[in-house]
Order: sequence, then structure tokens, then C-alpha cells
Amino acid sequence: MGTGIQTSNGKAFEYACVIALCEQLDKDQRIVIEHSMQLSTAKRLYDSAKEGLKESLDAAARSAVKVIKRLEPQLCNSIGNEPLWISLQADAAGIGGDVRDILCLRKQNGWEIGLSCKHNHHAVKHSRLSGTIDFGQEWLNIPCSKDYFNKVVPLFSELRELRDRSKMEGKPVLWAELEEKNEKYYIPVLQAFMEELRRIACKSNENVPEKLIRYLLGRYDFYKVITDDKNRTTKIEGINIAGTLNCSSDGLKPIVKIPVLKMPTQFYHIGFKVGSKNTIEVVCDEGWQISMRIHNASSKVEPSLKFDVNLVSFPITIHTQTEPWDNDSNIKRRQRLGEYAEKLLGKG
Repeated sequence: MGTGIQTSNGKAFEYACVIALCEQLDKDQRIVIEHSMQLSTAKRLYDSAKEGLKESLDAAARSAVKVIKRLEPQLCNSIGNEPLWISLQADAAGIGGDVRDILCLRKQNGWEIGLSCKHNHHAVKHSRLSGTIDFGQEWLNIPCSKDYFNKVVPLFSELRELRDRSKMEGKPVLWAELEEKNEKYYIPVLQAFMEELRRIACKSNENVPEKLIRYLLGRYDFYKVITDDKNRTTKIEGINIAGTLNCSSDGLKPIVKIPVLKMPTQFYHIGFKVGSKNTIEVVCDEGWQISMRIHNASSKVEPSLKFDVNLVSFPITIHTQTEPWDNDSNIKRRQRLGEYAEKLLGKG
């Protein structure tokens, strides 16, 4: 699936989750959906999706909310802290360290939870490398060395020259036209990145593995909601690092206790994935393992590269639940949901 289609479906899924939250939570409380450009975009992409995809998005979202409301009593038990505010976050929030797509907030007592919605993929934060980006400073608050920049700047400068020269000639060069791009660019950039990550970990007294995980997962606890269209299931993961998830509400306790995740303290392995020229693996203690694939974000050559980061494994204590979809594919029901959504959106 192309990146553009994946992004569009992901935003449509965010809208489906907003409607599922409202459908299942507004029986005994007032809900307000905050209007925003993000919400309008998500609604437009949802409305333009094919009927079969809409059905899948709705089913996946309903299954997610069924699980989360059992884990979060404050979603249903307002104890006077109304309304429940629901909003979509701007993409820029992720750059600032907040990976949550949907926020559910009670402004009266400051309680909130967030959802990170993924449509058929598990990727976390996407970050770039270039000749000017100090990943050490941005990710870990520990600057990269001159040695790192001495290795990567010539590579990205060469890419910039290729781009600029081809533009002047009237035909921007494409990555597909470059010979041995793995050997000339991907591999040396990744080698420099891995060497620098090891250096920072060795030289710093700070807990670099924990900082890396916290950067990738964001500054806030959240529920990761992942659709699996092929198997008609939704997977829910409780990313509970600061212990803010799963709180009781006026004596009403959640049906399951979500443990606080242990953070890593050391790197066991940093190296290329076996048989790969563009993917590295970072293995830590406490069960954390990361896969980082570097790629060109655009078909045209640019002086930067992008990471596609996946968490391969979590600590064994992470709360994970896979919920099957219901079999309700009734179009009339879906039309009613559409009318229901319009009514709710009119309340903002």
C-alpha cells in the first residue's frame, strides 16, 4: 500500500474512532467534539472511502472502544465532570513528542487519555536524518559529535548537488535512477548513525536506551489501536509508562489492571538486520526491540532520508488485547451512524 493511501486510510480510521467513541459513550453524558481542520480532513477522507473500507473502519473502531471503555472507567462514569471533550490532534503534535491522534478529556478534573490509531501497520514515530539534523540533540538531548557530521555531511551534500543539478537541467533525478543507492548512501548513513548511537550511550551518564524509547513512543501514555483487516480484528496495546492509564473513577475500578512498563537500561545489540541493506535493529533489555528502516520519503532525490520505525517487541508485561469485529455490515445502520455523526458534530 502506498504511503499516501496509508495516510488517508489512517486519518479516516481516526474519524471512525471518534464516531465509535460517541456512539458508545453518549448514553448518560454530554459529549462535545472539538471542531478543527484535522477533524474536517479526517471526515472528508472517511466520507470519500469506498463502502467496504468504511464498513471495516467502523467495525475496527467499535471493537477498540468496547475494550478501552472497560479499561477506563472515567470514559463512562463522569461523576459530574461533564462534558467529555473529544478532539483530533494536529500532525505537528507528533513532532513535539505527542504521538496521540485522539484525545478524550474532562476539563473539570484534568483527566485525559489518548489513542494512537494505526490502519494495518504498527509503525511509530517517523524521523529524518540529514546533514544538518542533530538526531542526538533532537531525540536524546545529547548532541552528536563532529565525527558523525564529518561522515554524513558529504553524503547528503552529494545528494543536494544531484538534486540541484538535475533541477537546473529540467529533469529532477529520481531515486530509482541511482545505481547502488544502498551501498553509496543508505549503508554509510546507517553505519554512521549506529556508531554515533553507541558512542552517545558509552560516553553519557544518562540512560540513553530509555531516552530513545521515550522519544519514539512520545511523552504521554496512550492506547495504540491497530486494525487488522485481513483477520477482522483490532489490537489494543496499553502504553503505560508514566502510570496515567487505567485509573479508577469514584470507586469504580477497571476490569483489568494495566501494569506500568519497565524502561530499558542498556543496549544489547545495534546492527543491521540479517540480509538487509537498509534496516537496522536495536535490541535492549526488558524486552524492547526496535526495527529502523531508512528510505527516501519522495521518489525525487532529496538531501535527507527518513526512518520507518517499528517496535518489534515490548516488555512481556504490556497489556495487549485482540478484539474480533462484530458482523454488523448493515448499510442502513451505517447510514444511521452517518446521521448520528452529523448531529454530534453540530454540537461543537
